[in-house]
Amino acid sequence: MLRIETEREDDGRWIGEVTTLPGVLVYSATEAETKSKAAALAFHVIADRIEQGEPVPDEARELFALTRVIGRQRSRPQSSVHHSALAGH
Repeated sequence: MLRIETEREDDGRWIGEVTTLPGVLVYSATEAETKSKAAALAFHVIADRIEQGEPVPDEARELFALTRVIGRQRSRPQSSVHHSALAGH
């Protein structure tokens, strides 16, 4: 699991950082907004690294079951779980 560290600055702004992903640093007016923005930025950084073939932190690897299939199309498994159930709705 990637951790988002937050801290309130002297000027009242919140800063959020994912220390295992250099460059993932955000400022916002509230702690909740900071956590949300940091998570979104972390996903963008992870996606970019995967796309570019660059390494990602071990904690990020747990988000996906990355497999390589050579020479054939792999069908997607069917699931009875709806996306809204996964999102907690």
